[in-house]
Amino acid sequence: MTSRERVNLALNHHEPDQIPLDLGGFECSGMHVATVYRLRQALKLDPPGTPVKVIEPFQMLGEIEPDLIEVLGVDVVPLCSNMTVFGFENEGWKPWTLFDGTPVLVPERFNTEPEPNGDVLMYPEGDKSVAPCARMPKNGFFFDAMVRQEPIVDSKLNIEDNLEEFTLISDAELEYLGREAERLYRETDKAILASFGLPDFGDIARVPGLSLKCPKGIRDVEEWYVSLSMRRDHVYKIFERLCEIGLQNLEKIWPVVGDRIAAVVVAGADFGAQNGPFISLRAYRDLFKPFHKQYNDWIHQNTPWKTFFHSCGSMRAMLRDFIDAGFDIFNPVQCSAAGMDAAGLKEDFGDRLTFWGGGVDTQRTLPFGTPEEVRKEVRERIRTFGPGGGFVFNTVHNVQALVPIENVLAFNETVREFGRYPLP
Repeated sequence: MTSRERVNLALNHHEPDQIPLDLGGFECSGMHVATVYRLRQALKLDPPGTPVKVIEPFQMLGEIEPDLIEVLGVDVVPLCSNMTVFGFENEGWKPWTLFDGTPVLVPERFNTEPEPNGDVLMYPEGDKSVAPCARMPKNGFFFDAMVRQEPIVDSKLNIEDNLEEFTLISDAELEYLGREAERLYRETDKAILASFGLPDFGDIARVPGLSLKCPKGIRDVEEWYVSLSMRRDHVYKIFERLCEIGLQNLEKIWPVVGDRIAAVVVAGADFGAQNGPFISLRAYRDLFKPFHKQYNDWIHQNTPWKTFFHSCGSMRAMLRDFIDAGFDIFNPVQCSAAGMDAAGLKEDFGDRLTFWGGGVDTQRTLPFGTPEEVRKEVRERIRTFGPGGGFVFNTVHNVQALVPIENVLAFNETVREFGRYPLP
């Protein structure tokens, strides 16, 4: 069975030959570049010192190249924009070194000059003549967004200010997506997971406007969440315009991409803390759900794609609403959060949602457990989520830096050994 067939069967709640595996299908299912480097070295795929590309510079995710995909048995490949969250392209690769000494390649406009205190600052569009938009602390592994919020005067708020970075897709970008979709479909047998950069509704990683030189509007993270309650009408109007732009972009993207992709990431606004949702059901139903439903309805009426929702944390209380909004897939399935017991999720929602994730805990087990503890948890999740399909194995969010490579190998070996149907 090909990877593409395997994933499509799982997404339609049938049991394929084995449980599909994702590693690097989109920006929340990948691996930190330092761990990719150490993994490639452990597998003897490269000579020592061979750099790995940073394909997502905000979280410093490493490229999962075809040779690593084949060795690990990965079933999913990404289709995404060539533009980074910082507003420059992934191109013009040059050498750079992480604080821990890992050799990497970064895009040409990636900032390389450390500050006097050792921090590394990132600039929108790589333009150092304007204020920095993100900071990697000395000895850190990824960037933190920097708040560049102008004083807010409610009487002068303009919805266009929070729409500046969300535009109709360009002909050049359409050509790139069409060409890349065709290449991935023709040159691999993998399922394609698309993240087109559809205007998302409140994805907090996007709110600070990291690609903008002078962001205006509501750009402070805390102020944004306050605005969901205090400026609800204003936020709703922002979402109305985002939805118009997104639907127009879908109408342009579908003809060039067609049915080559298996699923598309529609939403990535995290709503969950460790102990429960941090927005109310009312706020979701009033502000977010109507627009999620419009996206999902258009996709289901016009394409064969499955729709994908990413939200970390304790989300059980909101899953029925996600299903009602038309989502097919839920990620990252943080089973360690309150109310997110794997068996309960599968029993209550497994016939309507595909769980893409939940395979092993990346907060505790993977970074701090033993290889045997990793294997035990992976086997348990396979036995729980696997029956009847509706499960794509992925770690709970990205594999971080400093994770022991023997633990990475342990989870991969266990999926391949115990993930075959009929399940043991």
